[in-house]
Amino acid sequence: MTEGAILNRWRLVLGEPAQGSIPLQDGISIEMDQALDFLYSREAGDDEYQEQGGSGSSKMTVPVWLRKVRKLFPHQTAQVLERHALDRYQMTELLTDPEILERMEPNQALLETILSLKSQMTGPVLAVARRIAAKVAEELTKKMQQDFRRSLLGRIRRDISSPVASMRNLDIQKTIRRNLKHYDPEEKRLVLEKVYFSGRVKRFNTWRIVMAVDESGSMADAVIHSAVMAGIFARMPMVDSRLVIFDTQVVDLSEVAQDPVETLMSVQLGGGTDIAKAMNYCQSLIVNPHRTIVVLVSDLCEGGPVASLYKVCGEILESGAKLAALTALDRNANPFYNRAVAGTLAKMGAFVGALTPEQLGDYIGNIMQ
Repeated sequence: MTEGAILNRWRLVLGEPAQGSIPLQDGISIEMDQALDFLYSREAGDDEYQEQGGSGSSKMTVPVWLRKVRKLFPHQTAQVLERHALDRYQMTELLTDPEILERMEPNQALLETILSLKSQMTGPVLAVARRIAAKVAEELTKKMQQDFRRSLLGRIRRDISSPVASMRNLDIQKTIRRNLKHYDPEEKRLVLEKVYFSGRVKRFNTWRIVMAVDESGSMADAVIHSAVMAGIFARMPMVDSRLVIFDTQVVDLSEVAQDPVETLMSVQLGGGTDIAKAMNYCQSLIVNPHRTIVVLVSDLCEGGPVASLYKVCGEILESGAKLAALTALDRNANPFYNRAVAGTLAKMGAFVGALTPEQLGDYIGNIMQ
């Protein structure tokens, strides 16, 4: 890296006040400086950023700024700048103008922000927000579904054959071995007279999975993953799934659980937390306790009397139903939760832990087997 490039970087870090001591050396750096200044001048309380004059050919606006950021900075840097614009400087123009929102990278961070601000969205902006939610949910489903479904559907049995001709069940070794007598040495080709497929462990009788998801502000990441997992549950023939979201109120979203977008757009992040009320409602959904799993997704920071929470959880466990309290559901599994409540629930017999989606599939699959 040349000395000029190093000086330009330092100048961009220090900002416009350093222009007299370290002048920028090229046009691209000047454009980058203007884009950074448009955002970070808010640190100094500059509310007139859109009205300032200058020597440029056009006045900086949010759409212009977004285009420049995407053009001038590496992809990861652009994402950081967009996130700062939303979280630190409340540039909600990014979420109230459909043209701007269309240009933003559909990712989980953007979806979390949309969920927190969607009450401000109407018309075309809300339609764009739904498309972003659909894209993020689809990508997460693709990542999670294969391992998750394998955990629930059972292990492949190599010792028995299956009449079901599925590529997932293809027994390649047996197929080659049984067809070796049909090998053509002249053509150097193996002719497959019959293809063999592996059987699987027996399918399960119907289980009911009741998933209760805390929609308080700190649970945004878990809410997104829970909505996707509830959609996967709802499409499985051996599972009768129920989905409940709660803060101080309880809302049953079981009818839309197959569609993660509908679930996510029904969530209103923030507010208090009454876990006991949610667990009481979940208890009312238990019909066959010995074939029911209640999955609570929460940071376990109870807003009401914690004794009420312990009482209803104890009743669920005593009925014979399984109870799992999950403190994190993302693939990073970074737990943040009330450890005292978690410890008490664990002593009562509940499973308490931070599971990735694949680990949750293994946990539920083991119970069903």
